Amino acid sequence: CKSFLTRLLLLGIIRSGLASVLVFDMHNEYGWKAEDKARRLEVKGLRQLYRSSVVVFTLDEESSRRRGVRYDSVVEIGYDELEIDDLLLLAEPLHLSGRAPDLMAALERHYGRGWLGEFLGLEEPAARDGLAKELGFASSVVSALYQSLGRLKRLNFLKPKADSRAVDLLLGYLRTGRSVVLEFGRTNDLLAYMLVANVLTRRIHRHYVEAKEKFLGGAGEDPRPLVVVIEEAHKFLSPAVAQHTIFGTIAREMRKYNVTLLVVDQRPSGIDEEVMSQLGTRIICSLDNEKDLESVLTGVAGRSELRTLLARLDTRQQALVLGHAVPIPTPIRVRDYDETLYRALGVAEAGTLDLERDLFGDGAS
Repeated sequence: CKSFLTRLLLLGIIRSGLASVLVFDMHNEYGWKAEDKARRLEVKGLRQLYRSSVVVFTLDEESSRRRGVRYDSVVEIGYDELEIDDLLLLAEPLHLSGRAPDLMAALERHYGRGWLGEFLGLEEPAARDGLAKELGFASSVVSALYQSLGRLKRLNFLKPKADSRAVDLLLGYLRTGRSVVLEFGRTNDLLAYMLVANVLTRRIHRHYVEAKEKFLGGAGEDPRPLVVVIEEAHKFLSPAVAQHTIFGTIAREMRKYNVTLLVVDQRPSGIDEEVMSQLGTRIICSLDNEKDLESVLTGVAGRSELRTLLARLDTRQQALVLGHAVPIPTPIRVRDYDETLYRALGVAEAGTLDLERDLFGDGAS
């Protein structure tokens, strides 16, 4: 239910033209194509269905080429683009110690913006020991942070010095009304997903804040509304980390700067209560965990009746909509994602798409 329902919602937003969409596609199932495991067949992604409105960016060029994805640009992120809060978000997967925040702040004061690259370049233990003495930290603390942050080196999209043109291009597409799907390729672990989503969204949000303030000052156009899609949202919006993520900021701002979230999660009980209270419309598929049920129905009248209704939902075809979008909580049937949908959208049939691929080949368009 979850991924196909999300894809249907995004198609509706794109078709309406009311907003641009930015999808952080951890499992490569929104851009070009996806697999319907129940029916054992491939289904079209957003790019195939709305070619003039959707572009695909990738963190893993080789993977995208092998899968025949029509991607537009390859994204790299430089060490100097990472902020301390980005790394604190990853405290658990990176195994950061309790002294890590203080040491990272000291490194930033010592080296400046490029502190991460400088620090990871200290490959000799003697050099790290000297730095520890200079900064007033125990060598063991410096060594522990070096080992933790060293895990970032395996992320191929992270570079000591990255080409930022792809990110500028991505912003340009969003400004002009296109929607963007960012594929992760083989780099689909949670550490990479959390890091990339937070870093890029922070930069995009900063642009939107500046554009909105210029508009309010009479010096520019109102920025086009943007919907940012994040999966595994409890990892970004838990009580422990929400203060470190741009997503917590966006949720609390309630569309103040024309940026809003489409939160996709199977464990809503892990989301901070304040953030959950800002989610104006909720679409709920079948849930069997008591804490999750309690979380999604917090503040809703008639919870007992709604719990009974949720328990009866078909796990694949039904959902419950409640909140700002509907006058009363409303059960819905999720339409099939198939050729009937493609025809309703006025999309070319599969044979036409295959012919175009035969003529022009796979890869970047």
